[in-house]
Amino acid sequence: MLTPSAHTDTFCRDHLPPETEWPEFVFDLPALRYPDRLNCATALLDAAVAGHGRAQPCLLTSAESWTYGDLLDRANQIAHVLTDDYGLVAGNRVLLRAPNTLWLVACWFGVVKAGGVVVTTMPLLRAPELSKLIELTRPVLALCDARLLDELSAVDPSVLIVQVGGTTPDDLTRRAAAMPTAFDDVATAADDVVLLAPTSGTTGVPKVTMHFHRDVLANADTFAAHILAPRPDDVFTGTPPLAFTFGLGGLVVFPFRVGASVVLLDKIDPANLVEAIEKFAVTVLFTAPTAYKALLKRDDLRRLKSLRRCVSAGEHLPVAVFNGFHEKTGVKIINGIGGTEMLHIFISAADDDIRPGSTGLAVPGYYAEIQDEAGHPVQDGTPGFLAVKGPTGCRYLADSRQRDCVRNGWNRTGDTYTRDADGYFWYQARNDDMIVSAGYNIATPEVEAVLDQHPDVVESAVIGVPDADRGMLVHAAVVLRPGVPADADKVRELQDFVKRTAAPYKYPRSIEFVDSLPRNPSGKLLRFKLRERWSATR
Repeated sequence: MLTPSAHTDTFCRDHLPPETEWPEFVFDLPALRYPDRLNCATALLDAAVAGHGRAQPCLLTSAESWTYGDLLDRANQIAHVLTDDYGLVAGNRVLLRAPNTLWLVACWFGVVKAGGVVVTTMPLLRAPELSKLIELTRPVLALCDARLLDELSAVDPSVLIVQVGGTTPDDLTRRAAAMPTAFDDVATAADDVVLLAPTSGTTGVPKVTMHFHRDVLANADTFAAHILAPRPDDVFTGTPPLAFTFGLGGLVVFPFRVGASVVLLDKIDPANLVEAIEKFAVTVLFTAPTAYKALLKRDDLRRLKSLRRCVSAGEHLPVAVFNGFHEKTGVKIINGIGGTEMLHIFISAADDDIRPGSTGLAVPGYYAEIQDEAGHPVQDGTPGFLAVKGPTGCRYLADSRQRDCVRNGWNRTGDTYTRDADGYFWYQARNDDMIVSAGYNIATPEVEAVLDQHPDVVESAVIGVPDADRGMLVHAAVVLRPGVPADADKVRELQDFVKRTAAPYKYPRSIEFVDSLPRNPSGKLLRFKLRERWSATR
């Protein structure tokens, strides 16, 4: 049963799915028993200042740095601008559009302090994509980095756009500077919506997940507290945008929960990442397997000596990448599976609990099992659908697909897994990435792992494509080393290589050579883009 809302604008409460379609929420851990009135900005930012002091280092970039006191002042000033100048009321949605900057973090906290609901958007989204999100979430304001105005300005004139980081007199940074640095945070309910986060990797109408104030803290009090184990003297950095819940957790929520500092990157590539880790003595890194693969190709990983924690999510972490990184740096990568629907990671393991190749164990506070199509648990070792429940879960904004995500109180993640007798979960494929060819079940990551072992292959992606005789064929998109001929002989060589390394029925009967694989900004492989390209050529 929902508690009384503090929202004057009831849009979010009005568009929650029916409670009968929610997953079962579990709050077994004492840390998850939050008060009925809770503003997560207060619990993260004001509490950090109270516990660690205004001078505690907070946000660092190549150009400047803010303490926790600096950020608190600016967030409070932004909250004043939103409420005093623009009339924001609790429950109004505010769209944020910016790369990972100091002011983006300040805007996030300012909106939440004022009782607003943050709508996160990727900096690379174009006008048609932004238009869909605006239509779904109906923001009253958009806070937009001055460098990213063009696409947003082309969308909908009914949304008031406030420029951030520009030179105009009404720029948010200038307005904020004239405001008081104290603000009475809105006493939102723990189950008031605070975040509308679109899922990644889909086509058509995006799915928008709805998360409460308590949800934001729950992932810090489960995965971060029990697996990551951050400290106030840690220095975090990473590549995911804050618009992704992976980035929001790893670069804001988890470090702020313990008063740690964060390095925000203005340019994301392996060279800049290594430079930042060395310069700022970074201890905790959040990124995707793609980035760890790229780092392994460098000969200067000795510069990463300050790292003590590395987290990988977004897609499966191959054993070869885990082993190679451990050999070169001494750090065991913390693998994990999370999702926008769950907000962050719910299966993982660290240190001696890690089993290379496994995603790990259910994070304390979460429960997971492998189910058949009907929702019944299967025997250990049997592939099935991964189902999970805990303090967070799927709530789509006014979307009939809610019933696909939640079955009998469990969140169905869309992944095929097995579980072993010790409770470790082993990734097989995304449910829609399992290829059934001539009666054989073939997991796409398994074929990719074999192809990637070939010395001429930089990386690969495998999908299933329709075939009249076999039902589906294994199709591979392959990026070759520079200078390697992309010809029919190389196709046969790679096919024979897979046949010798894995069961012959798994070899790709169709191979295309590409310059790069389609990925989102956090490095997650977008297989649907490969399917679209394959279909367009037929």
